[in-house]
Amino acid sequence: MNLKFLETFVWVARLKSFRLTADKLFTTQASISSRIAVLEGELGVKLFLRDSRGVSLTPEGLKVLDYAEQMLDTMAALKQSIETRSSKVGRVRIGVMDTVIHTWLSPLVAQITDLYPRLEIELVADTALNLCDQLQKGFLDIILQTDLVRHESVRSLELASHPLGWIVASNSIYNRDYADLAELAQERIITYSKNSRPHQDILALMQANGIMAPRLNCVNSVSAITRLLRDGFGIGALPPVLVAEELARGELTLLDIDQRPENLPVVVSWRVGVEWVEEIVTLCQQVLAGYAHKMGKDCITLTD
Repeated sequence: MNLKFLETFVWVARLKSFRLTADKLFTTQASISSRIAVLEGELGVKLFLRDSRGVSLTPEGLKVLDYAEQMLDTMAALKQSIETRSSKVGRVRIGVMDTVIHTWLSPLVAQITDLYPRLEIELVADTALNLCDQLQKGFLDIILQTDLVRHESVRSLELASHPLGWIVASNSIYNRDYADLAELAQERIITYSKNSRPHQDILALMQANGIMAPRLNCVNSVSAITRLLRDGFGIGALPPVLVAEELARGELTLLDIDQRPENLPVVVSWRVGVEWVEEIVTLCQQVLAGYAHKMGKDCITLTD
């Protein structure tokens, strides 16, 4: 019995359409019909009923479906058990926000290339909003950003979060004591792009403290924010881990203000059923756990 024909049968049963199955398997509707006809001939039963409402399984087809799914699952498990990681060939498209690029992306890529040397990695850097859109449209396989994605073909998992702080150039006029958040809000504040998670959290914090019109300057590049802060442009609202070296050298200073925005989440979202993705998600968890252990809770907190 041809396993390819069994796979075709399973997809027709799931999609309830010969046309959609043809699109799914990148072939013609005539080819799908031919495969089902051959399978029905081998089994000696009618598998589908076709009428004006579409395609439905016969009672015999329902029985065959259960066995067919088991056979395909067994074959997939067999192939996975004998296939070594180093022999896998393919491509994975990963979208990342700036915060990940400047923290633990390099260890993740190093781990992927070490375990899957023949796997092609396609990286896309963008804002969380754009990454979520590209994932749902099928242009990306996995993304690392700030928001849970709610879509029938996508799964999401919050991995960790970064505390945010108010950061200034040490030799700037902004490096001084502030009585409260309202006084700080009178100065120029630099943060992530407009409508991003940090931007919205800062607005919420300000409004909760009666500040209706803070001076927010939105920038979609961590490198640009860092440069502006070093040049004394204003007060940065971002995770201190992103400027750890500048803080250690004394170029930048973390202001001692208790009222801070919510932590910046790190969320992994991925398309269901795409090869490689589940394994990459597991690698993300492992690499991030190592990074968190190295950096400490002041820089990053793993989600339980």
